[in-house]
Amino acid sequence: MGASAPPMSCSVTEAARGKGLGAIGDIETVLGAFRFNAHGHSTLSGLASALESDACWDLGQSHRGDPDEWPGEHFVTAAVLEIPDDQSCARLISFGHLPPLLLHGRHVTPLEVSVPAPPLGLGALTETEYAPLTFRFTPGDRLVLYTDGVTEARDRMGSFYPLVERVTAWADQRPDALVRRIGADLRAHTGGPLGDDMALIVLQHEGALVRARISENRWAS
Repeated sequence: MGASAPPMSCSVTEAARGKGLGAIGDIETVLGAFRFNAHGHSTLSGLASALESDACWDLGQSHRGDPDEWPGEHFVTAAVLEIPDDQSCARLISFGHLPPLLLHGRHVTPLEVSVPAPPLGLGALTETEYAPLTFRFTPGDRLVLYTDGVTEARDRMGSFYPLVERVTAWADQRPDALVRRIGADLRAHTGGPLGDDMALIVLQHEGALVRARISENRWAS
């Protein structure tokens, strides 16, 4: 994340308010801010602060002049991860996002942040200290990151999709296989095509240089 920083990987998972092209545009705006800032900060806290500042400005500018929009109406939740290459840990800052799932063997732990930051775009409404959650992340461990479109998917009886239960049952799957299996199970759960608000990423620690294997949602119907 900076010339003086130790080698590391960064990842961000996002979900925007609403659905459709407007929400996709907001996510692209924040993703651009992340790419711009990711290599310019030596700490995750510094990256988080810059990301909020730029995202707030960019979201405001992208909706400027729309008489139907109110300040603070557009925001994006995000989970930002830092994975140092030379440490057996990772760090997480949550901007109001759902807790990632840490898989250690067959044990699944939701990574709950005690004091999450406000969603990106709302940081100006409060003073925020970006204190990362540090957790153990070693070879073979995996992280499952997802949007609320996954956990809020309902079946015909109105029941939400039990993601933690499914991930626990399939914890021995490789990342790509786990993504495919959850995608197929979501289709069976909803009884129809999957929405554009559904996304899931699996990162796996592959040792040595902490190469995170990323398997993304390929669920297009």
